[in-house]
Amino acid sequence: MVEQIQRKLIEEEMKESYLDYSMSVIVGRALPDVHDGLKPVHRRILYVMHELGLNHNKAFKKSANVVGTCLAKYHPHGDVAVYDSMVRMAQGFSLRYPLVDGQGNWGSQDGDSAAAYRYTEARLKKIGEELLADIDKETVRFVPNFDNSTTEPVVLPSKFPNLLVNGSSGIAVGMATNMPPHNLIEVVNTMIHYVDHQECDINELLPLLPGPDFPTGGQILGRSGIVNAYKTGRGQLKVRAKVEIKERRLIVSEIPYQVNKSVLIENMADLVRDKKVEGISDIRDESDRKGMRIVIELKASANPELVLNQLYKHSQLQTTFGIINLALVAGQPKVLDLKELMHCYVKHRKRIVTRRTQFELTKSNERAHILEGLNIALSDIDPVVKTIKQSKNVEDARSSLIKHFKLSEKQANAILEMRLQRLTSLETSKLKEEYEELLKMIKGYKEILADEHKIYGIIKSELTELKQKYPDTRRTQIIDGSDEDIEDEDLIKEEEVVITMSHTGYIKRIPLEMYKQQKRGGRGVIASTTKEEDFIEHVFVTNTHSYILFFSDKGRVYWLKGYKIPESGRYAKGGNIINVLALKDEKITAMIPVKEFKEEYSLVMATKLGLVKKTGLIEYSRPRQGGIIAITLRDHDKLVEVKMTNGSQELLIATSKGMAVRFKEEDIRESGRQAMGVRGIRLVSDHVIGMEIAEGMILSVCENGYGKRTPIEEYRLINRGGKGVINIKANERNGKVIGIKGVQESDEVMFITKKGVMIRTSVNNISDVGRNAMGVRLMKLNEGDKVIKVAHIVGEE
Repeated sequence: MVEQIQRKLIEEEMKESYLDYSMSVIVGRALPDVHDGLKPVHRRILYVMHELGLNHNKAFKKSANVVGTCLAKYHPHGDVAVYDSMVRMAQGFSLRYPLVDGQGNWGSQDGDSAAAYRYTEARLKKIGEELLADIDKETVRFVPNFDNSTTEPVVLPSKFPNLLVNGSSGIAVGMATNMPPHNLIEVVNTMIHYVDHQECDINELLPLLPGPDFPTGGQILGRSGIVNAYKTGRGQLKVRAKVEIKERRLIVSEIPYQVNKSVLIENMADLVRDKKVEGISDIRDESDRKGMRIVIELKASANPELVLNQLYKHSQLQTTFGIINLALVAGQPKVLDLKELMHCYVKHRKRIVTRRTQFELTKSNERAHILEGLNIALSDIDPVVKTIKQSKNVEDARSSLIKHFKLSEKQANAILEMRLQRLTSLETSKLKEEYEELLKMIKGYKEILADEHKIYGIIKSELTELKQKYPDTRRTQIIDGSDEDIEDEDLIKEEEVVITMSHTGYIKRIPLEMYKQQKRGGRGVIASTTKEEDFIEHVFVTNTHSYILFFSDKGRVYWLKGYKIPESGRYAKGGNIINVLALKDEKITAMIPVKEFKEEYSLVMATKLGLVKKTGLIEYSRPRQGGIIAITLRDHDKLVEVKMTNGSQELLIATSKGMAVRFKEEDIRESGRQAMGVRGIRLVSDHVIGMEIAEGMILSVCENGYGKRTPIEEYRLINRGGKGVINIKANERNGKVIGIKGVQESDEVMFITKKGVMIRTSVNNISDVGRNAMGVRLMKLNEGDKVIKVAHIVGEE
């Protein structure tokens, strides 16, 4: 008979087929059952080992035996899938409480694969047997296997909450699960509390279950991700390695869960080679059977805390674990909070205990029925024996016993099968004692089935027994505080430091005390070793605990703490700025040290083409990692200088040709971060080289090492936007003006040359002359050298 062809839209057929496929993957492969926390392949492996009698106190058997039996009877998929699942259940670094006891090579945390299943041997762990306890007592439903040759359990009895204890991970179609493991003792304590207080709020459970407990230890940063996961079923944890700083070494003893140790070490070596992390001289793996030990040797100039923070940031020494509590509930995928997970498990165990008790009751009733018949026979044994002897055959004897002594068929069969040795007085008394004990047990079973409080009591007693059988301590430490990046300021010495940055972007910090005061005209000390084409461009003094705002020539601003600048020796070039800031083809032109962001302060900016802009400091308090816009610039314009003001100050802008304009800050109306600003000085074939707050005296420095300081009163106050007045003569002797600084008598200043020579001297050593004066020699220069930067040494306001 030819089947009739049906017409159907391909869209509908594709939709139905895809849904069927996705549900098959979700239910049959990828997601764990909420009751036993197992996927089908894991459940089948454990059941096969139970069938083969591979208990924890029996001999090991070849893994090939387990894999082959599982494939033949229950799991018609690839042998690799079955063995890989079996391997994971045996690995102490994959499961918090391994369910399979493996003998041989079962892989390592370095990513080494296990030996082939023909070489390894396995048996159940004692705790693995707890998942299968009472499975032969009709506690769970069995269904036909793939070829209807036998049956398999739909779910295991699961004497302990395996889904919470060992967690699970899997990717289905359109959904995924990622549940972390927990400490057994903590889970049991929480579960017992829930059994007693099933109407409780999740907040009552949180103190009892602090958080996940990974098999590889490590540290969890903060509790907000944990609380979110417990309350909503979803959350994110930051997990760190356990690292000890010892004798200029970083000793790693525990790494985050599911991190490959070899890949981690290789990744850290790549970061050192690519100069993304500096200060590391060597990385060694000294792990052995006693435990993990990765040794990171640091250079003498390295800051251990900074290097460690960089490794946390760029390597897998810190990872994110995204929690998704997705499991199958009655065959349907569902995201569950902590209370729902516990409810499902307690409901499952209640069903298991009820069915087990019913099974025991049925068996006890059957045995009591048999014993009643035996006692009837023993109480009147002579007629019974006579009746049997007079019978022609077994059928006739059975019928006669049933008729004359009012017995059931089962009782009659038991009498016929009874041995003569049971007729002794001792055996007779034993049967009576057994019968009386059975009656007590039957009464107890009926009482349990009639009272759910007693069922809950049994669940609690079994959970308490687990605590005693498997005592354990927490491995993963939970660090209180924010789960944002931890700033270990308590470990950083608070001190005044000099920050220097070269033209090509090498930045470092040096303790201020390393620089000796010198008289005007001295040769100075080497501030930094630079390449021939490089030179020191930025210098300022700050505190290790202060904030630093980095402004780029393209008008963006970045945010950093002082101690995160790499510390280096006086002769070292420092670390590249790209290791600490996410720069985008730009140069840093201004750096503002800030103790704290206050609303009464503003930032005034000056650009190369003479524009100025004022914006509230508070608007720059939380830049993103990639920086934010500080000022919008026109084509060919660049940000030159930024100053922090209090709203009522005067400013002075100077140009490379020796002009300057002094005006009130009030002349600039405050605008937003993305504004362009207004005209500050009118330029004629010139450009702005600096801007200072107009207080005390103005120090002007020229590229040939000459300069002077002039009282601010000599610069008349005009409106912003004018051409200005002469500041210093930029003639052939002096060269172009390279910088200005607002200074006081008590200040100290630094001059930096193109070749990296720095001199520090007091301001009162520099001549005080008028605006039109030529100035005096400030620094002796070697042939071909030029002064390129001036900075003054003052504390922060």
